[in-house]
Amino acid sequence: MNSFKTISGWGGYPKTNSEVISPRNIDEYKINLKKTFIARGKGRSYGDSANYKTVLQTSFLDKIIHFDKINGLITCEAGITIKKILENIVPTGWFIPVSPGTSFATLGGSIASDVHGKNHHRSGSFGEHVKDIKIMLGNGNIENISTENNSDLFYATCGGMGLTGVILSATIKLISIKSSQIIQTELKSKSLEDTCSIFEENDKAQYSVAWLDCFAEEKSIGKGIITLGEHSEKGNLNFNIKRKVNISKNFPSFVLNKYSISIFNKLYYAYHKNNRKRLVHLFDYFYPLDKINNWNRLYGKNGFIQYQFVIPNDQIVKNLKLIFKKISEFGINPFLGVLKKFGKQNDNLLSFPMSGYTLAMDIKIDKKLFKSIEELDKVVANLGGRIYLTKDSLMKEEIFKNSYTKWKQFEKIREKYGAINRFRSDQSLRLGLK
Repeated sequence: MNSFKTISGWGGYPKTNSEVISPRNIDEYKINLKKTFIARGKGRSYGDSANYKTVLQTSFLDKIIHFDKINGLITCEAGITIKKILENIVPTGWFIPVSPGTSFATLGGSIASDVHGKNHHRSGSFGEHVKDIKIMLGNGNIENISTENNSDLFYATCGGMGLTGVILSATIKLISIKSSQIIQTELKSKSLEDTCSIFEENDKAQYSVAWLDCFAEEKSIGKGIITLGEHSEKGNLNFNIKRKVNISKNFPSFVLNKYSISIFNKLYYAYHKNNRKRLVHLFDYFYPLDKINNWNRLYGKNGFIQYQFVIPNDQIVKNLKLIFKKISEFGINPFLGVLKKFGKQNDNLLSFPMSGYTLAMDIKIDKKLFKSIEELDKVVANLGGRIYLTKDSLMKEEIFKNSYTKWKQFEKIREKYGAINRFRSDQSLRLGLK
């Protein structure tokens, strides 16, 4: 089935007029290999990494192929959502080892983005738990790849943004759980120094993430709520999802402004109590925004970007303060700031995480934003950091190639396996990939 429509990532920017092809079987995928396209799942990446003039939906690839409940191995088709996987594995005492921020991401998208979760400091990124991948190459051949079989293609595919081929299915190793409850501990910090100290002191926590008040005054900049999590050994193994709130249309653009955002941040910080410990369902801990249908409409018809970068550990407080200072100077008004600690970098060629700290910010689109982000990219790059491709929609080619230093090796592997000029996105064109 073919249709022509305007598509975008979850941020609503940029938009692309596309031919959207929805194959019903593998043979129809092969037929369309005559075209240049990008595979597209549920469109939950934020920018233009799954945008192009021709996209192939993976909607029909949504089945569980095999689930080994004894050893915790599951093989699924690439278009299946994390939510559907969890509905099947949680009641049997298993959970995914690394979780993205939404359960509506697909398995294929999670591999292509090499997503990280709240536990990168302990468990690395998603690709490190993938045992093997079945992928369709540019010539129509279907290969099984792993760290032991066509390993060069495997390391290029995990984090490769769909540019090496069409991921058809994959097997991942799960982790054992005894309950669907998470022991959640909330810790309040008073400054950026305080926030980073709490992360370091709780380095052995299984999960950790911090919400930051990006509008705090200078002495309090970087204050926030650090949320730690551990799997509980008590409770049932249900995965019942609460009824959702639905946002039926775009909010007026004036609703979110620096004044309303500042007030929200103050109220949110005041609401939380220091050292509060409680049991929460894992759905509430990992996917709180999934309870709000179309929450992206809060940012109005022009959309938003989620800007996420990582910088190395060296002088982390000093360098994060510099970035916050630049954010203020450039007139950027982030609605949300989320800080996480990363562990060591893996072997995947375009994987985003490196040893350091990552900050993600939701920023509403306005006329001044593009130039400001261009300048902020330079600051991040000069500090030895890089921008997350899954959320990028503005990065320049020079910044990409200077910060993702294995891009030439990535392109050689794409050429070797027939991906050049076969798999392409708006993002890959912008970043100077063939």
